[in-house]
Amino acid sequence: MAGSTNGFSVSGYGPQQRSTMSRLMARDSVVRRLDWPILLSAIALSLIGSALVYSATRNRTELNQGDPYYFLFRHLLNTGIGFALMIGTIWLGHRTLRTAVPILYGISVFLVLLVLTPLGATVNGAHAWIIIGGGFSLQPSEFTKITIILGMAMLLAARVDAGDREHPDHRTVLQALGLAAVPMMVVMLMPDLGSVMVMVMIVLGVLLASGASNRWVLGLIGVGAAGAVAIWQLGVLDDYQIARFAAFANPALDPAGVGYNTNQARIAIGSGGLTGEGLFHGSQTTGQFVPEQQTDFVFTVAGEELGFVGAGLILLLLGIVLWRACRIARETTELYGTIVAAGIIAWFAFQAFENIGMTLGIMPVAGLPLPFVSYGGSSMFAVWVAIGLLQSIRVQRPMSA
Repeated sequence: MAGSTNGFSVSGYGPQQRSTMSRLMARDSVVRRLDWPILLSAIALSLIGSALVYSATRNRTELNQGDPYYFLFRHLLNTGIGFALMIGTIWLGHRTLRTAVPILYGISVFLVLLVLTPLGATVNGAHAWIIIGGGFSLQPSEFTKITIILGMAMLLAARVDAGDREHPDHRTVLQALGLAAVPMMVVMLMPDLGSVMVMVMIVLGVLLASGASNRWVLGLIGVGAAGAVAIWQLGVLDDYQIARFAAFANPALDPAGVGYNTNQARIAIGSGGLTGEGLFHGSQTTGQFVPEQQTDFVFTVAGEELGFVGAGLILLLLGIVLWRACRIARETTELYGTIVAAGIIAWFAFQAFENIGMTLGIMPVAGLPLPFVSYGGSSMFAVWVAIGLLQSIRVQRPMSA
């Protein structure tokens, strides 16, 4: 029908009224086309994380500055800012951000390089932070994950989406790998091995989704294995990182030292049983026996206080996020959107597996937060921007898709 939007005629109104109604109808269309399961699951994870962070920090006066609600309020504030960033990302759209990739990439590389200057700060052995002031800090490597995804997607999808090729050629793949390698090498110098591991998984996920030759994927795996051996033999890793791998290989090694975190984590999770000891009533959490419990080891709070049921709920919600992201990647009609979604899937899946796995003793300890759940502004902002990218891909796809 001419002069209609979504089946409603606006031809009987004046120009200003028609413009206003069209904007309202377009806004309503965006809201209806959002992927609500992924959005509600991310919100639920953030709210569960708020309760777990509060439980882990309310009695830690050496951390909360005497205010039991200090970390709770900041976690909720980070979530609110992250949600606003998601809305801004949807409003801009992943296609608009595609044109801004060179600027975003340059900013992210500049920020990670800034960490290596005297402005950088060391937290838990990783020189990966920039102290802003007022108790706030920034971890640039979290945002680098996003720019690697967007940058590689832009290069790999350019000629395919234009209809010039069916798959990225070898030269394009090499350019994309070079783009990812620059910030990864800088992050390795910090050293922030955990973030590098995530970035490697992102690169693998992006290459698989792009349709590039499997030889690149196999070659990258081989280079990664050789690089890991070289890093170990050349002494690139710090002593604390070597000790973490040693404790992973031998859990009985130095249980009061380097193995303390993982031992206490397993005790906390094991004591939760089926339904847990009750929120805010975990003996390990209340007794402050698990270090870094509001960040890297936040899953131990869920295991102890909410038990298998509560921990399983977190896994279920993360599974919903990954499942819906896979649907978004599959249903989009452009390779660029598919690659961006695949990169986010690889990021979330590996980071969640590593974070939970290290608390269970099946993965080595790495300083990686649990997406949406762990305390940390940079991580929270980055994962919500990623949700905004997924929503933009879904919203902007053709209605017939």
